[in-house]
Amino acid sequence: MGKAFDWLDEKFHIRAPHKRFLQRRLPAGLSYFYCLGGAAFTSYLILFISGALLSLYYVPSETEAYESILKIQREVHLGWLIRGMHKWSATLLIVFMLCHMLRVFISRAYKAPKELNWIVGCLTLVMVFASGFTGYLLPWDQKSYWATTVGTSMAATIPVAGRHLMYFIRGGMDVGGATLIRFYSFHVLWLPVTMAALLWAHFHMIKRQGIKGGL
Repeated sequence: MGKAFDWLDEKFHIRAPHKRFLQRRLPAGLSYFYCLGGAAFTSYLILFISGALLSLYYVPSETEAYESILKIQREVHLGWLIRGMHKWSATLLIVFMLCHMLRVFISRAYKAPKELNWIVGCLTLVMVFASGFTGYLLPWDQKSYWATTVGTSMAATIPVAGRHLMYFIRGGMDVGGATLIRFYSFHVLWLPVTMAALLWAHFHMIKRQGIKGGL
């Protein structure tokens, strides 16, 4: 990686104008536990790239969604691998984020002046869970259908607004084609855009406030 970066720097002169960003002092007491956030972000990038590749073949249709998944698994070159990477990177993203937040909590890095960054991180985790929930329906098989039916029914238990919230999530009273389209829209557009904005805010605050060292 060092040689590759040196080659890029020779061609595009990256190091000089971005010296303050690339070369920063780190506090004492850092360990590999401080790499969990970076591991989560790497999982997010793999998830984004693999999802973009899957979207080339996936058909968000009530009649064709399941068949398109079978085509990806059986006919598309390395489709099974890309889908596997998407599935496992989603799992690892949640695991790394939970471990990262546990490390932040133990080291008390959530306290002032970093309380806003902690809130942004919590909101990002909520978006990740929502992305996982919406993506679970996309294979459009029996397991995902009934899991979504049960999961969205829980929204109806919320007092006053519950029934309206369930209707909004499903796109109707029952889980159907409208739900599939709605979940696909959330999964590939609204949630990724929201997560990207939250991640930018998270990294921007880390850059400005620095890293709290030591456990």
